[in-house]
Amino acid sequence: MNWNGKPLLEKFLPSVIQHCPVYARIFIADNGSEDDSAVFVGEQYPDIAFLDLKKNHGYTGGYNKSLNLIQAEYYVLLNSDIEVTPGWIDPIIDIMDKNPDIAACQPKILSWHDRSLFEYAGASGGYIDKYGYPFCRGRIFEQLEEDKGQYNSTADVFWATGACMFVRRSDFNLAGKLDKDFFAHMEEIDLCWRLKRMGKRIVCQPSSVVYHVGGGTLPKNNPRKTYLNFRNNLLLLAKNLPARQFYVVLLKRLVLDQIAAAKFLLGGQHRDFLAVYKATFSVIRNLRKKRKEGKALPYIAVSGVYGNSIVKEYFLMGKKQFSRLDTARFMKL
Repeated sequence: MNWNGKPLLEKFLPSVIQHCPVYARIFIADNGSEDDSAVFVGEQYPDIAFLDLKKNHGYTGGYNKSLNLIQAEYYVLLNSDIEVTPGWIDPIIDIMDKNPDIAACQPKILSWHDRSLFEYAGASGGYIDKYGYPFCRGRIFEQLEEDKGQYNSTADVFWATGACMFVRRSDFNLAGKLDKDFFAHMEEIDLCWRLKRMGKRIVCQPSSVVYHVGGGTLPKNNPRKTYLNFRNNLLLLAKNLPARQFYVVLLKRLVLDQIAAAKFLLGGQHRDFLAVYKATFSVIRNLRKKRKEGKALPYIAVSGVYGNSIVKEYFLMGKKQFSRLDTARFMKL
């Protein structure tokens, strides 16, 4: 997916082309870029299919529209700011071919800026805690771990990163594709949750490695990003938790979100403070709609959920590495 990303295409497209096996084909889906992305690809790589979507439909809408035009057994959703490595596709296709119950899979994601560290968006596979807060093997909140091979085992996870996600086309369509209302951020967690509600598995295959720049669309300290993260996190809970669990979790989350808003205010981040409240009101307005959408799939308990509060363990107990979490507390939600 590309949006005004000509410099990223110049830098990272060559590695994708170089390490693309003969059985795969590259498509560039463009979300109405206003730079020279189309001209660059047309002149430098005329054999690559360029899907011009004319306007910015967001991550979710852009992928849904472009993937409708592509016939394949597997889709690979790949951000334009990722450098791939030799043989990165084969291990994932191999494990998915051998295990039809795997709907989505991701490689190990390392930081392009510091290749010794895991990268924020995915690391070595994603999880959520009982209140819906996402974290990864190799990354909890802002704390990135050094990659020492500690998470090199293939593992069933709760979510695979949208920065580099392999997904089976049939399962992607049956799950209802990406939720266009999310626009961007946490849409892959919602998709993976729905796939798991279909009885499918989500896996991280660390023998495949890629390097991610990260933050290419919205900078880290951006009120719009704050809004999308808080809103979408509550929306995915509204869609995927049965009522008896959701409303209990929602009440506790509203308290935790108020604390986060207060932290923004005390730190002088007034626009982020307001973004949290905008997100809450948006969820309340759309709650009935999302609850109705969620009923399209059966509510079943799914694995990969941490039964404690990751907020409490990280900020109060100092557990800033995934390996320090209590493995016995991973449960079904």
